[in-house]
Amino acid sequence: MKVLFWVSLSLIFFTYAGYPIWLYFRARFRPHPARPARICPSVTVVLAVWNEEKYLSAKLQNLDALDYPADRLQIVVVSDGSTDETNTYLAAWEKRGRQAVVLPRHFGKATALNHGVAKATGEIVVFTDARQSIATDSLMNLVANFADPTVGCVSGELIISQESSSSSANGFGLYWRVEKKIRHWESLAGSVVGATGSFYAVRRNLLSPLPAETILDDMFIPFQVVRQGQRVIFEPCAVALDRLSNGPRREFRRKVRTLAGNYQLLRLAPWILTRSNPLQLQFICHKLLRLLVPFALAGLLVSSIWLRPDLYRFIFGLQIVFYGLATLSIFRSKFGIVSRLADISLAFVVLNLAAAVAFLYFITGKKAVWAR
Repeated sequence: MKVLFWVSLSLIFFTYAGYPIWLYFRARFRPHPARPARICPSVTVVLAVWNEEKYLSAKLQNLDALDYPADRLQIVVVSDGSTDETNTYLAAWEKRGRQAVVLPRHFGKATALNHGVAKATGEIVVFTDARQSIATDSLMNLVANFADPTVGCVSGELIISQESSSSSANGFGLYWRVEKKIRHWESLAGSVVGATGSFYAVRRNLLSPLPAETILDDMFIPFQVVRQGQRVIFEPCAVALDRLSNGPRREFRRKVRTLAGNYQLLRLAPWILTRSNPLQLQFICHKLLRLLVPFALAGLLVSSIWLRPDLYRFIFGLQIVFYGLATLSIFRSKFGIVSRLADISLAFVVLNLAAAVAFLYFITGKKAVWAR
């Protein structure tokens, strides 16, 4: 039981503290920044949508308002078998000289993106989602990094504002701020493990068709870029804006899909665990260890119950307090700083429950699809 206790505790500590600390010092003392410059290569923005009538009109206006030379910008919108008013919006969009592709049925995001890329003529292909809005100057800031010939993919920054301060919003907001710091340090150290799916760009000559079942295009594509000897970097001045959901349920569903995508990636691209992947260590530390944390948490709890010395009993007591705080957040109780700690506890618990569910999806073969 002692071995289980210390292995579990060490894994949890390294995943959430050790790896970020190591990254920070590596980025600080061995930085490898990109060399951006103001350039205007031809750009194709690809937007795949499925039943997005709620957001599509605003998104199309947002894309029209981007500060980029019109004669260097192509926008392709792909409707993946939409059954609401999405196709009506796109028909009007086409009348204004824009390009739209309407697929006859719902194939999935990866297939929709493949159709969009097939229509692309730009030197740089930018991927974005319907819900988020892009800051006016962000496209110019994003593509500036391609002035560096070592850069093959650039990830923008997703800034999330909170709809309310209730029920774990602060906790998920903290998680996302920490995640962005890690991506920033990874970028300075060489390359980011994955991109921000709502806004990222790739050199078109580095793109290959996505497998139809791909869940995480924003990880599969960057790894293909790295495999071809190019860097994937993070650009904090290329901003996409979104709003955080009120409660943990939506975040839980989103994380289950994302973490299931990490498992799928191991099947679609097993080479990422070999030495042929320049980001092998970063992928293991940043992504895979997080998939193991739920099992480490269970191991820590069970072993601390059985072990008798005071240290283990103390750790057991801390766990009970931690999970008690998460329960407190579910009931939305307001106790000042205690409530903020409770929000963080709940966010941590929800994210690790999502990892456990993603593992069940993986071993049972259940698919996490592109859905609301």
